[in-house]
Amino acid sequence: MHRLFVALRPPAPIRDLLADSMDGVPAARWQDDEQLHLTLRYIGEVDRRVAEDAAEALSVIAAPAPEVAIAGVGRFEHKGRTEALWAGLTPYDPLAALHRKVDRALVTAGLAPERRAYLPHVTLARLPRGAGAEVEVAAWLARNAALASAPFTMGEMILYESRLGRAGASYTPVAEWPLD
Repeated sequence: MHRLFVALRPPAPIRDLLADSMDGVPAARWQDDEQLHLTLRYIGEVDRRVAEDAAEALSVIAAPAPEVAIAGVGRFEHKGRTEALWAGLTPYDPLAALHRKVDRALVTAGLAPERRAYLPHVTLARLPRGAGAEVEVAAWLARNAALASAPFTMGEMILYESRLGRAGASYTPVAEWPLD
């Protein structure tokens, strides 16, 4: 089985900017440079045939390379507990359009359509259950609320395989396609 997702990778200077914000929440598992990406579509665990069909469907997508900028930070929470910290991206429309193209391509490959609302972001940290770090999270959100970058382009769409381990997930690029 292959655990896959489709993503865009910010350029090195943007990843450096994001890394500079990663401190002040002791319980957080901060992402390393290799993990920083913008997910276009999570695929999940699939067998080899479905993985090959997905790659084939993705290979024919024609889309412009989105020009975006980092725009603030946020968190994902569940029942009042922060699960992840993230940096947002703007503008929304070009990323949402690319997300829809990727989703349609994967549906033609036999996968179910995405049902969750799309929120373009780069995950910066994950917090374990019971971290009890809400005071530190609130301080981090306030300190980084104005996190921003100059516009940048993400020119390649990447199919990643994710492997879960004790230290977290590791991501390996499986295929890459240039965007126009």
